[in-house]
Amino acid sequence: MAGNSFGQAFRVTTAGESHGPANVVIIDGCPPGIPLAVEDLAKDLARRRPGQSHIVTQRQEGDEAEILSGVFEGRTTGTSIAILVRNEDQKSRDYDAIKDKYRPGHADYTYDAKYGFRDHRGGGRSSARETVVRVAAGAVAKKLIAEAFGGCVVGYVKQIGDIVAKVDDPAAVTLDQVEKLPDGTPNIVRCPDPACVPRMIALIEALRKDQDSIGGVGEVVATGVPAGLGEPVFDKLKADIGKALFSLPAVLGVEYGVGFGAATLKGSENNDVFYAEPDPASGGKKRVRTRANRHGGMLGGISSGMPIVVRAVVKPTSSLPREQETITKAGEPTTIRTGGRHDPCLLPRFVPMAEAMVALVLADHWLRFTSQTKSR
Repeated sequence: MAGNSFGQAFRVTTAGESHGPANVVIIDGCPPGIPLAVEDLAKDLARRRPGQSHIVTQRQEGDEAEILSGVFEGRTTGTSIAILVRNEDQKSRDYDAIKDKYRPGHADYTYDAKYGFRDHRGGGRSSARETVVRVAAGAVAKKLIAEAFGGCVVGYVKQIGDIVAKVDDPAAVTLDQVEKLPDGTPNIVRCPDPACVPRMIALIEALRKDQDSIGGVGEVVATGVPAGLGEPVFDKLKADIGKALFSLPAVLGVEYGVGFGAATLKGSENNDVFYAEPDPASGGKKRVRTRANRHGGMLGGISSGMPIVVRAVVKPTSSLPREQETITKAGEPTTIRTGGRHDPCLLPRFVPMAEAMVALVLADHWLRFTSQTKSR
């Protein structure tokens, strides 16, 4: 199987399956001297972890990372970083009854078409379980971009079903707003609009009771990103972010800035007007900004210095306990009920996954940028 690596200067390679003993990631290209400990990884892994609330899958995984290499006395050494996360709560027998049936919406058929053989236990390599080590790698990337240029990546749930959050300024949303409600209780749906949270939870609970699922939209905002990241042709920053998000399970669409809304705008309405203002970080020199941010922080595939704002559409969970029509590997008609433990809505746990992928792209392009522009 090819395609297990992502990035160029900051490169990650993952291995592992849903019901295997563990998942592992190797990170190449991380500079030396960055403070790093398992506690840094634990924060985002806990946000992705199954079983964290009653509206997500009840699979119980501790998701405790082990750093196997690349760190000495609390700092990265510049060598390959290997991180392992063990699987602890597999119930492979839940899939025995459907091993010869194709689950609607899943990769069962396409895996058979490609390889002629597949791991039927929870989807094997195509399972979202694989993303656990991507989130660990993303935590390392977040440390890098924070130290390198003060970059910060925050994601949140923008929409579930037809319930859309009101977010006036995406760049102003904080991690605390995403993780906690105004009264300090956990924000289990990860929506920064408190008025929408109870309605979203009620919708998810109703669909779980009805043996169904629901999709939605996750939004990710990167702030502090300097102008100049990205390549102008094939490796556009927007293209790599798009690939990064599309590589996550269940993502059906990606847009940035005003996105598909640009289809109804005139050029005079869509263009973001430039202006200059004093840059407090450079001793009073001026920096270029735009009055609005319909371009989502990227122009010509290169970062503009404005916040990068991207959205991903996540489909409803395909694994349903209700009966559905399907066929067997032999092509015989049958019905299927998918056992096991599954999220009735993927969005709350999708947020840290999307953050991780955006952070990985920014870390990669930052290192590429500095290697090209050292003389500037």
